[in-house]
Amino acid sequence: MAAGVELLEKPLPKPSENLEGYASARALEALVEARLALRFIREGFTRNAAGKAFLAWRALTAALLALCLDRLRGVVRGGGEERWLKTVGLLRVPTSKIRRLSELLEACVRDYSFYTDKAFNLHDYEYHGPDPDMAVSKYRDRLEAARDTVRLLSKLAGIVEGYVKRRLGEMGRWGAEHEEEYKKLYSELAEAEQRLGVRRA
Repeated sequence: MAAGVELLEKPLPKPSENLEGYASARALEALVEARLALRFIREGFTRNAAGKAFLAWRALTAALLALCLDRLRGVVRGGGEERWLKTVGLLRVPTSKIRRLSELLEACVRDYSFYTDKAFNLHDYEYHGPDPDMAVSKYRDRLEAARDTVRLLSKLAGIVEGYVKRRLGEMGRWGAEHEEEYKKLYSELAEAEQRLGVRRA
């Protein structure tokens, strides 16, 4: 995992200068963050795992925005939103705007908004922890949160396999690091799904 963590510390390419490189870096970040989330689940740190799963989803969102940018031009609301998407949304992926960005990504990935809502539930759980009354958290206990974390990461892996890997491969941007992290994630997910009784998304 140490090599994966080092990958997170590299400077990101600027999307205005290297859109393909940015998409590739964010995809790799999503894979590494997802593996860290699974590690935290194995070690019993469910709240930390939920936070890492949210960061993985956010990185995946950035990668998809870069990969789908041409298709998104047809669904944005006018020139102002398109300018914002290129200058702020794509680069920063602000937490307050992820739901809107996810709606746009429905043009490329079916049900993306649904899973983004799950990511936000986990983001809340990271801060509030379990809540038997479900007043401040959508999860009554750690097991519910751990299962949803694994479900979200399974969906992330499916999107990477079904869309991101192919698109980056066409660009010559899916490298050995991506493949290694993806294979490890897939294996670790299978183990977590079995241990927690979660069916693949």
